[in-house]
Amino acid sequence: MNMRDLIPWGRHQVTPGRYREEGDPFMTLHREMNRLFDDAFRNFEMSPFGRMAGWPHVEVVDTDKDVRISAELPGMDEKDVEVLMGDGILTIRGEKRSETEDKDRAFSERTYGRFERRIPLAWDVEEDKVDASFKNGVLTVTMPKSAETKASVKRIAVNGADPTKH
Repeated sequence: MNMRDLIPWGRHQVTPGRYREEGDPFMTLHREMNRLFDDAFRNFEMSPFGRMAGWPHVEVVDTDKDVRISAELPGMDEKDVEVLMGDGILTIRGEKRSETEDKDRAFSERTYGRFERRIPLAWDVEEDKVDASFKNGVLTVTMPKSAETKASVKRIAVNGADPTKH
């Protein structure tokens, strides 16, 4: 296998003599496998600082009274983070800055730079009572549910099946 076949951005440009003959079943299988991998990984976006989209990682807790969203932001302070809410979307954005100069850094797997995470809300919340707190690198946004959301939840009883009836 040629190393160029592993690079996704050059695979769709067929050059003369690149494939042996169109009827070769192994080359057809090879092209199909490449197409499947291209299709499978096409929707994965990379953020500007090299991490998969979806950073920071969040946890959503839905209770009867409120919705709590916690975001892990290690190494950051509350002054580095901005929380916005509008049109049914909670936005968490900020910037993580490096503590050392590039010239002093020998190796790093840490990520730095601007980030933004938009979380669509499936609940009606009281926007004027939303509270955000930051402790030990975890941002917690607490959003009380509106009265309409609380009233619209209906509990459905689950009945066991009668084994004598089919």
